[in-house]
Amino acid sequence: MAATKIDAVYLAVVVHQQAPQESCKMPFQIRNITWIITLCGLFADKSLAANVLNNPGFETGSFAGWTTYGGNNYIVSGSAHSGSDDYKVYQAFNNQVNYTGIYQDYVSSAGVTYSADGWAYTPYGDALAGQNEGWIEVSFRDPAGNVLALYRSSIISTNAIAGGTFPENVWMDLPVTNEYNPNTFQFMNGVTHLTAPPGTGFVRCQIVFQGDALDSSGSLYFDDITLNPLSASPYGTNWNIVWSDEFNGAELNTNNWTFDTGNGFESGGYWVPGWGNNELEYYTSRTNNVYVANGFLHIHGQEENYGGQSYTSGRIKTTGLFFKQYGRFEWRAALPQGVGFWPALWMLPEDSPYGGWPNSGEIDVMENNGSITNQEGGTIHYGGENGNDVYSTATYTFLPGDAVANFHTYLLEWTTNAIDWFVDGHLYESQTNWWSNMGTAGSTYAYPAPFNTPFYILMNLAIGGNYLGNPDTNSINASLPGDMVVDYVRAYDQTAPLAITSSQTNGQILLSWPTNIVCHLQVETNFLNGAGWSDLTNSADPFIILPASTSAGAFYRLESP
Repeated sequence: MAATKIDAVYLAVVVHQQAPQESCKMPFQIRNITWIITLCGLFADKSLAANVLNNPGFETGSFAGWTTYGGNNYIVSGSAHSGSDDYKVYQAFNNQVNYTGIYQDYVSSAGVTYSADGWAYTPYGDALAGQNEGWIEVSFRDPAGNVLALYRSSIISTNAIAGGTFPENVWMDLPVTNEYNPNTFQFMNGVTHLTAPPGTGFVRCQIVFQGDALDSSGSLYFDDITLNPLSASPYGTNWNIVWSDEFNGAELNTNNWTFDTGNGFESGGYWVPGWGNNELEYYTSRTNNVYVANGFLHIHGQEENYGGQSYTSGRIKTTGLFFKQYGRFEWRAALPQGVGFWPALWMLPEDSPYGGWPNSGEIDVMENNGSITNQEGGTIHYGGENGNDVYSTATYTFLPGDAVANFHTYLLEWTTNAIDWFVDGHLYESQTNWWSNMGTAGSTYAYPAPFNTPFYILMNLAIGGNYLGNPDTNSINASLPGDMVVDYVRAYDQTAPLAITSSQTNGQILLSWPTNIVCHLQVETNFLNGAGWSDLTNSADPFIILPASTSAGAFYRLESP
């Protein structure tokens, strides 16, 4: 069953015939017939998202999905606001002001709006004391993690407890409605919703316990934390698709992809077997190993004697066809499980201005060891002296019960000074420091080399290899065959919003739209009942409408991708 395509964005233009009226402010007189062009609001093909936080009520019995900091964070049972588990926090008792808490980061963009809240409680017998304080906060950050905007709930303090605004032993809702200066931490004003400012790369939802230097006692409990988008897409209106492959055809699009074949490559006059990784497969360009069906790309690994190897699989790349410097790169896929599978989406430089691998860089958007089904990782390789591989990496662990075999969306945001990795919108890795040595010399190229040149995209399903610990063939054979199934690959840039513009000339209506965004024009003649949208094939920009007295009303919209 094909996965639903998400994040399609539309702008509708309605063209309909109407008798001339004095009150009409936008009529076009065309052959004695008045035509009105109505620009309708921007809308999306999915409803507004619910709470984007993982494990918001701590019902996994763990901090799965959350990052902890400070000394005393605990999952407890028996006092929850709902369900069975909640989160308990208290200070570090280190004779200085200290901070303890948890947070989650989620992809965002300028202009996206949210609401946020959570429930909090302080118990009889262990109520907050001294100058201890606690709150829930939401901060918008650039891709390097710098705070651009800050919002907090009301502050839980001994004054609030004594004044009755936060009574002991009562669960209280804490909406995040107070804007603070992110530099001075001074209150600015109250707000009804939280808006991401320009430059936003992600949003952080955080619980903070500020412990005093007097080592005062007291605990706070939190439960049912929410971060609800009020906008249709976390990418907002200015991140748009500039290249994609949706795999909707009958075969691989060779305008987008070319093949790597064999079991190695030549480098410096020497043959490098196993692609330098001790891989065991022979990559082919056959449909046995790479094919498109029902809206999905399949890269199929199997046991087969071919080209002197015992396994075959597929490896495709966009070199010479598509390469890009900076942006967001998104990939939705389901991965095979089992010993011996090594699926990956990764990027290499279109040119190598800083020398051979790894000095000119490698970006691994996602790779997985098939025997570890609840984890995947992202890595950059950037090269040390004498061509030694230097790399930085992190691992994402899925929530209990989830696995790489399910469809997930893997996202990389690459900017001039940061590279961020997300799974299903959740940030798990950010790299801001790297270098590239000048060949065998100890000196390095100026930062941000090597990640300041265009890179192309690769996808492959390796069999065996160093990354997997070189498993034995009997273990591998028991896992085969298997498929890496890809729904789409997309590249985004910050552009002007997706929009239809209209003009009238010589009795014609011209519809135009951005040519740097992957999109297509659709038409609906059934009064927007949702059943009649159809693609207008060969709809060049501008699209010309020739009104006539017999024409029926029509609605036009753009869909991306």
